[in-house]
Amino acid sequence: MALTRLTLRDFRNHAATRLEGMRAFNVLVGENGAGKTNVLEAVSLLAPGRGLRRAQPSEMAGRNGAGGFAVAAELEDGAVQIGTSTDPQAPNRRIVRINSAEGPAARLGEWLSITWLTPAMDRIFAESAGSRRRFLDRLVLARDPGHARNATRYETALRERNRLLGEVVEPDPLWLDGIEAQMAESGAALAAARAALVEDLGMALESVPEQPFARPSLSYSSDTPSDADALRAMLREGRRRDRAAGRSLSGPHRDDLAVTLAAKQAPAADCSTGEQKAMLIAIVLAHAGLTAGERPRLLLLDEIAAHLDPVRRTALFERLAQSGAQVWMTGTEIAPFAEIAGNSAVWTVRDGVAAQP
Repeated sequence: MALTRLTLRDFRNHAATRLEGMRAFNVLVGENGAGKTNVLEAVSLLAPGRGLRRAQPSEMAGRNGAGGFAVAAELEDGAVQIGTSTDPQAPNRRIVRINSAEGPAARLGEWLSITWLTPAMDRIFAESAGSRRRFLDRLVLARDPGHARNATRYETALRERNRLLGEVVEPDPLWLDGIEAQMAESGAALAAARAALVEDLGMALESVPEQPFARPSLSYSSDTPSDADALRAMLREGRRRDRAAGRSLSGPHRDDLAVTLAAKQAPAADCSTGEQKAMLIAIVLAHAGLTAGERPRLLLLDEIAAHLDPVRRTALFERLAQSGAQVWMTGTEIAPFAEIAGNSAVWTVRDGVAAQP
């Protein structure tokens, strides 16, 4: 079991919500706008990053509160306590506490492995490469908590390099050397971790049947060297070009996840919306089998069953049960979850209040 208690204070439309009695399957049912997805978003903040909506912390604070929010969770019946909050005086600075001790958000990944799917992700294969990189990094992070630190170090150095390249006065080469050394070390690690996960996912998907979920083929589209020295040399050689462009044109921030529908050998972006969603589900289900380990695992699936036929819903529930993860799902009615309702914890959500029948 992963979460055994979840408390929300002044989070979105939840003034004071406490959920207890979690099971392997946890279902939140209510009308659109009731606050179901807000609960999933709160849980997603128990992992490094900006959560499933990628919102600023100030946007998550309840309108009727003092201007801050708090999300707290207990793992393993209180053996571990983790939480995140904001203060009204600094509404965009998230505070993270693990067993009452404040620490960096990256440490959250050491305690929980969290992955999610939301309706907003259904067209991820037709959107920008940045959307797919974020999706891929979330999958890597769920398996490797150290990925968050590498990503943060790389992004910090990348912003500094871009700032220097955009200045009127040519930057000091020695200063660029230091920044590029940090980019190279963390960037090569980022690219290597992504490539390794894509390879493992590809192998896992090869054994998956074509139905009931469309089986995708994956590849990591990258020109980033896996060797830090080689990446550092690439960045150094590209300074003049990058300075003319005003930004860094090489590195893992330019890489992409390439996905094709195996049965048709068609790029995912050219497939139907239904096929894209089916491939997305197939990837997440395959990934769930790769993340078994010491950390508790959570899958957050927003409106996952609403548009699946009975055959696919049954297959989904069977695969989720086999994953060993704690699963959180939302829906506007209980009917799509009827076959698992007896083995699930179910809450009805209305106007920011969650109650069990």
